[in-house]
Amino acid sequence: MATTPRCPAAQQERERLQARRLRAAELFAAGLRQVEVAHQLGVSRQSVSDWHARWRAGGADALRSRGPTGPTPRLSDGQLAQVEQALLAGATANGFVGELWTLERVALVIERLTGICHHPAHVWALLRHRLGWSVQRPVRRAAERDQDAIDRWVKETWPRIKETPTGAKPVWSSSTSQRSA
Repeated sequence: MATTPRCPAAQQERERLQARRLRAAELFAAGLRQVEVAHQLGVSRQSVSDWHARWRAGGADALRSRGPTGPTPRLSDGQLAQVEQALLAGATANGFVGELWTLERVALVIERLTGICHHPAHVWALLRHRLGWSVQRPVRRAAERDQDAIDRWVKETWPRIKETPTGAKPVWSSSTSQRSA
């Protein structure tokens, strides 16, 4: 099971910027001046000057993206896939009481399986951005809930409770004036 890129939006932005630089390389090869390239692509002349120097030194390949910046992830894709399989097995299968996953529990599973300790806030980033998971909240209902009994009570008993007793008159809390009916 392949994991999603670390940050899909950032990956799309890198690809968009790379396409613009490669378009500039095509325009350089066609003989356009740097000023014309800057105007056509809507970028600064300084950026085009930098791209032109890189293009002259290494061709179009010198303008390709070098990938994501920042440190490499501490969890490899293989380790992350192993963690995901453990999470899909359920919380009780991993030794917890109840099926509710919390960030602290997920951090503990990651540490057990890989030996790598993560802060719960970073665990959320792993789940969201690398695995593509989202927040799921449990439905707040009693396990002993009897929907048929509830429906019967609402249909039969509630209307009887809601009715006013026979001959009863409305009562007002204010002794100074009666409410207009």
